[in-house]
Amino acid sequence: MKVNRRTVLKGSLAGASVGVGIPLLDCFLNANGTALANGAALPPIFGTWFQSLGFTPGRWRPDAIGRDYESKAEMKPLDAFKARMNLISGCQYFMDGRPVETHITGVQIGSTGAIPVGVISAPSIDDIVAGMIGARTRFRSLEVSLTGNRESASRRAGSASNSPSEPSPAALYARIFGPEFRDPNALAFEPDVRVMARRSVLSAVSDARRDFSKALGASDRTRLEEYFTSIRQLEQQLELDLQKPAPLEYCARPGTPAEGVVGPVTDDVARNATLFGGLIANAVACDQTRVFNLMMGQAGNVRQAGSIENWHGWTHEEPIDPQAGYQVIVAWYSTWAAQVFADFLTELDKRKEGSGSVLDRAVVLWQTDHGIARSHTMDNLPIIAVGSAGGRLKTGMHINTPGDPSTRVGLTLQQALGVPAGTWGALSNATSKTMTEILA
Repeated sequence: MKVNRRTVLKGSLAGASVGVGIPLLDCFLNANGTALANGAALPPIFGTWFQSLGFTPGRWRPDAIGRDYESKAEMKPLDAFKARMNLISGCQYFMDGRPVETHITGVQIGSTGAIPVGVISAPSIDDIVAGMIGARTRFRSLEVSLTGNRESASRRAGSASNSPSEPSPAALYARIFGPEFRDPNALAFEPDVRVMARRSVLSAVSDARRDFSKALGASDRTRLEEYFTSIRQLEQQLELDLQKPAPLEYCARPGTPAEGVVGPVTDDVARNATLFGGLIANAVACDQTRVFNLMMGQAGNVRQAGSIENWHGWTHEEPIDPQAGYQVIVAWYSTWAAQVFADFLTELDKRKEGSGSVLDRAVVLWQTDHGIARSHTMDNLPIIAVGSAGGRLKTGMHINTPGDPSTRVGLTLQQALGVPAGTWGALSNATSKTMTEILA
């Protein structure tokens, strides 16, 4: 069997063709595992994470600038990635006389660099980057939502609306491992995920898998089996979601949903974020996509189990605790969300490639809609960029740029990823000034 970077193991499952991509193996890389065997650099990965409601004032921005800063309470969940990320404070969204559409305008500026006029909008940063690094992959980009709806911050060039997100890990699994690629923005999918999860795409490509493994060295066979194991673990987790619970003598057995719970409850959001992380890590490792976008509730609809009040509501209704000096419940949500983001990043870091991981050749841009959610401010925004994009960025710094447009961060990342952009944004949000301190 011919072995190359574009190899896809083919098979048939329940009458439909399926394909499983191959991750970066040593046989595709140079002797140091730092580039492709032909000398070309490993392709970079770009991701976005948009989260409403930001962090709590006084609990996220470090006191020190530069390296070796001490994380404040709500940033501590990200300490495992501190040396591999940059934290930017002080940026703002400029309104240019336009009224603020709360929880909407910040998303628009953060993602496209401008406030749309009517339905006319510039493409979002992920679409710009995808045009440079993702035009030849199976999926130009993947959009997912963590709270059960289809909202996203991603907009294609020439489109009058944002690309819909996939809220279901099971459906994303079917899209990646199901029949040959169709429009990634299609709202429906045909494969029966019950059959796919229970029978496994790996069994469908068993012959191709066996023939392919014969052509590999020992280390590559081991890495390939680790990759297949991770896919099967995801399948098994999804399979559990499809099974009815065992009956209990003193409990009326409830009806079981068709898949795991998809919605805004914190436990479900956290669980699905980890599942999405594993699926996206595998999709990226197999070069099925190089761009992905995650949305955590554009209107802050996340809530704890049993609560009728959501995170957004608490930002306006919860009084400031006189002892703590801040909104305690809101601070809990912000810290929890940082942990969910950290858990997602961990999944990317688990997928090893050569001497590094998927996260090592990625940069994930975290943005939010307001500086202070309670009062809907548009300044002193927290912005986070995790990953060096394969050494294209320097990391480990806190950078404070008071009053600068948020687009400085986006322009810097675009240039690091090879986009020939000299400016980005419109009107007061336009900038030609990059953050040279983080460009490698």
